[in-house]
Amino acid sequence: MRTLIAVAVSRPRPVLLVLALILVAGAATYNRIPKEADPDVAIPIIYVLIPHDGISPEDAERLLLRPMERELRSIEGLKELRSQARQGQATVTLEFEAGFDSDRALDDVRERVDIAKAELPEETDEPSVHEVNVALFPVLVVTLYGEVPERSLVNTARDLRDKLEGLAGMLEADVAGDREDLLEVIVDPVRLEAYNQSPEDLIRMVSRNNQLVAAGALDSGRGRFAVKVPGLFEEVEDVLQLPVKVSEDKLVSFRDVALARRTFKDPEGYARVNGKPAVALEISKRIGANIIDTVAAVRAMVETERAT
Repeated sequence: MRTLIAVAVSRPRPVLLVLALILVAGAATYNRIPKEADPDVAIPIIYVLIPHDGISPEDAERLLLRPMERELRSIEGLKELRSQARQGQATVTLEFEAGFDSDRALDDVRERVDIAKAELPEETDEPSVHEVNVALFPVLVVTLYGEVPERSLVNTARDLRDKLEGLAGMLEADVAGDREDLLEVIVDPVRLEAYNQSPEDLIRMVSRNNQLVAAGALDSGRGRFAVKVPGLFEEVEDVLQLPVKVSEDKLVSFRDVALARRTFKDPEGYARVNGKPAVALEISKRIGANIIDTVAAVRAMVETERAT
């Protein structure tokens, strides 16, 4: 040890150079290393969500949970299986032993869910498998609020979401409070009866016209391309112009018997900031990305967009 110290003292320049290189390398590594408020820890929990619109808790237990439990309970490494039935959906939560292989467990659960789907009612929506991962939880919430129409608020949130998702380190920006667009139709029963039509006739007419028809392929000699007949509604006016009945030289259109307007699905909750309607953007970062840099980039983007 004394010899090493003596050599270091007798050669100060090489020692200082090595020390400087170590400091520079350490600073560079510190800036590149991921910084997490909640480190990515594997949580041995996977849950299966089975949506079925309008089903009661009792029927959900009998028709959804029982066939799903029969397939899932035989998965290797399973510690505990919990189920819960609610109005309109059912949930199965699987807890595995510590040290489990998350990728293998996820594949096993998806395989069993695909098998159990054959025993579910036809009206049941596609079951979804989710892995609990704290690294995918939102790291920041951006809230937009003000006395503006709901559609303007939602459109502004969607535009901001598209810009935020282009930032480095961003995984996704989920719009909370973004209700699904809906076309609301109000039928006048007196006019409908006067034209000898029924509500069922209108429903069938709209269904037949709102379809994308595949017409095969066309070979032009220079190449082959697919042909389709687009018949999907894009605007409210497309519905209002539909012909309902033709009699000699007279045409009865959809607007003559009903009103149509764009709206949203019924809300399941409300968000307010200072008493004003609000929409929230839940920001999630990529696994391994620097949380400090991601939050700083989001704040800078929000400050830039605040002026508009």
